[in-house]
This record gives sequence, structure tokens and C-alpha cells, in this order.
Amino acid sequence: MKRKIRILLADDHKLVRQGFKLILESQPDMEVVGEAGNGREALESVKALRPDLIVMDVTMPDLNGIEATRRIRESSPGVRVLGLSVHRDGVYVREMIRAGAEGYLLKDAADTELLAAIRAVAEGNSYLSPEVAGAVLKDYRKHAANPIDMLSAREREILQMIAEGKTNKEVATSLNLSVYTVDGHRTRIMEKLGLHSVGELVRFAVRNGLVD
Repeated sequence: MKRKIRILLADDHKLVRQGFKLILESQPDMEVVGEAGNGREALESVKALRPDLIVMDVTMPDLNGIEATRRIRESSPGVRVLGLSVHRDGVYVREMIRAGAEGYLLKDAADTELLAAIRAVAEGNSYLSPEVAGAVLKDYRKHAANPIDMLSAREREILQMIAEGKTNKEVATSLNLSVYTVDGHRTRIMEKLGLHSVGELVRFAVRNGLVD
């Protein structure tokens, strides 16, 4: 008998996870091995559970699905990622694919499309919701290069937290850093991106899919 696809569900809404779990566990070839409420939990769950595939919500608090995907692909390249989002905007699709996801699915997709996407990605293929294909092409033509590439993983993480409204002290506590270190990162982020205020940082983060 063929081994079941081991799936980790990462979404910050418990009801969404429960709904997907019911759908997936009704399939003879699928098994939900764990759940995560944000990107940081997803990273830890990958180490502990070793899933074959992660259904990854793109926009989650603390550490978003894009950054979590990037880190998981670096540390566990054998784990495949299917991005999941309510967003049809090409920026989210672009950044998720650039981070290493093999597919992107809209949350309002039919059950049959969800199952087809998971099987395609698990088999080593790619999957893109037809509804976002046009947006992806349009966005790709606009963004051949992106300033976000100049930021380190830590800087992208801190940028997200600042854009979410966290103070330097709150960021420092969450990441176990000193306030001075966080302030230094913040200064370098603004210098690299040519930005001059927190408002500009927030707008940049929104445009690049780091926060809603």
C-alpha cells in the first residue's frame, strides 16, 4: 500500500485548520500529522514531525508564511510547501514562490481543487490557482528585481514585527535580543530600503506581502 502524504497545517485560524483537517483526513492517501498557528510554530513542527508537505497560510502574525517557507526550505529542503491565502494580489504569490513554495491556492477554492493541489505538489509538481495566474504574470513584469532581497532573514523578521505595530522592546523580548540590537537592525533596514519613517516601513511591508 502506498504511504500516505504526511501533512502539516499552518494557519492562524483554528476553525480553518479544523475544516481542512476534516477534508484531508477523509482521503485514503492523506494524513494530517500536526497543526501550527503561526510561522514560528510551523518551523518547530517541521523539526519534530517531519511532514512531507505543509499547507501554509501566507499571512500569519509574528512570523508570516513567506518567511517561514524560506527558512523551512533552507533547513528541510525535502519538505514541500503549498501556499494558502485569501489574497489574489500577485505580490503574495510572487513572494511565496520566491521563498520556495511549489504551489499557491486560494482559500475559497473548492475541496476538489485543494486535494488536487496537494497531490500535485506532493508528487513534485507545481500548482497555481487559475484565478491568480494573470496577476502573477503582471506582477512579474513589474518586479524583475526587488529591494527586499537586500534584507537578511533577521531584518525581514524584524521588519514584519515593526509593521505589525510592535515596539523595539517588544521585538527584542520576542526574539531574545537587546533593544540596542533591534534598534540597529531597524536603522539598517531603513538605510537599505531608503526609507525615513515607520509609516514608510509599514507601506513597504504591505506592498511586499509581509503583513496584511
